[in-house]
Amino acid sequence: MEDDGVPTEASLIERHTKWTITSFVEVERLGRQNHTDADLPVSADIAVIMYTSGSTGLPKGVMMTHGNVLSTLSAVMTIVPGIGSKDIYLAYLPLAHILELAAENLFAAVGSAIGYGSPLTLTDTSNKIKKGTKGDASMLGPTLMTAVPAVLDRVRDGVRKKVDAKGGLSKKLFDVAYGRRLSAISGSWFGAWGLEKLLWNLLVFRNVRAVLGGRIRFLLSGGAPLSGETQRFINICLGAPIGQGYGLTETCAGGTFSEYDDTSVGRVGAPLPCSFIKLIDWNEGGYLTKDSPMPRGEIVIGGPNVTLGYFKNEEKTNEVYKVDERGMRWFYTGDIGRFHPDGCLEIIDRKKDIVKLQHGEYVSLGKVEAALIVSPYVDNIMLHADPFHNYCVALVVPLQHAVEDWATKRGIEFSNFSDLCQKEEPVKEVHGSLVKAGRDARLEKFEVPAKIKLLPDPWTPEAGLVTAALKLKRETVRKAFAEDLAQLYA
Repeated sequence: MEDDGVPTEASLIERHTKWTITSFVEVERLGRQNHTDADLPVSADIAVIMYTSGSTGLPKGVMMTHGNVLSTLSAVMTIVPGIGSKDIYLAYLPLAHILELAAENLFAAVGSAIGYGSPLTLTDTSNKIKKGTKGDASMLGPTLMTAVPAVLDRVRDGVRKKVDAKGGLSKKLFDVAYGRRLSAISGSWFGAWGLEKLLWNLLVFRNVRAVLGGRIRFLLSGGAPLSGETQRFINICLGAPIGQGYGLTETCAGGTFSEYDDTSVGRVGAPLPCSFIKLIDWNEGGYLTKDSPMPRGEIVIGGPNVTLGYFKNEEKTNEVYKVDERGMRWFYTGDIGRFHPDGCLEIIDRKKDIVKLQHGEYVSLGKVEAALIVSPYVDNIMLHADPFHNYCVALVVPLQHAVEDWATKRGIEFSNFSDLCQKEEPVKEVHGSLVKAGRDARLEKFEVPAKIKLLPDPWTPEAGLVTAALKLKRETVRKAFAEDLAQLYA
């Protein structure tokens, strides 16, 4: 009891519970007097049961051993140059995502500092940042980051929006600088290196780098394929290489990783030291290992990073995990890839994303969505193909500021954004931008949606429509907007 008769928190705890309060010094003394050997894990013990994102169905619990985790970490340590205690890592993905689990374990192992943020507070202009205050990246000044493509797409769109809004000399200077740097990277103009590169960085790209704190020296993109346009844009504007990686929860994030100095886009690099990669024929989709000029097929990953299987789901485990005659464990990913002559892998399709239309044409939903999301009006998009029709449709979450600015300039009156999304004019404008994006990406006519529906509310992990890595939960979205899809086909 205190002197004034008021009970302390400790006395209340002791009075109403069976807990006792012990000082840390006393705990240390008890430990010295009652020594017990540590029960350390072995490599084959299960370290984590991590559930998949559920983007293609119900989440499944993947059983990862300590050996699985360490094999991936030790392999990545050989790829990222100079990683150590001087680096600062910005963590903003949930730890329940395999990319984040692997990254945080890696940086903890090499002694890097880790700062924690969130996708909604990442930059100064993020949705949950109070106007006039700083975002996570500005405050922390990270040197290393992992990023999912959806986040990098938003950074690119944010930069482009600011440049276009300024217009005039600023926009012209940015376009000239970007064009020169692009020519230098592609090898068609060597003069954009050296002193000229330093000049453009000082005059133009310094402000862009400040978006992520101004100190980024390396970015790792994973979780989904990154578009070549976004990869090149971020690489030029931030002045830092982007390493694309490919892996899955079932392979403990291990698979392939691009080299630090690889300036190519659209590829995910060569196999990590912990992984073996092979392609097998998928006859139904027309992807064969004898294809020319590059072998194509389903990607199969083997090695010590391949996990034990799915928790209490032996049937699914036996379906996608196989052990060969040498005892090596392989995981059949369902992703379609092709090997370039230099041994680098490119992801080109996914078995579950392919739909056959009424007249026999195959549509790869993910490939088309990646091509169409570059539209300046699109925040998110889901393509839908029905085997009983000969055309596709799409659900589109538009970028509110872009559509509202367009409508205001044309004198279109609207009470709110939901009202605007129902009007015929913005639907036509957004659809026209999708047609243009499809044409630029050389999509077939049947791949571009014939009809679209604009949805005013963003798709968030909290709403259950996208994963933590912002990948579509296709089946969930389809069920949630079944009536809208039916109207598009009516």
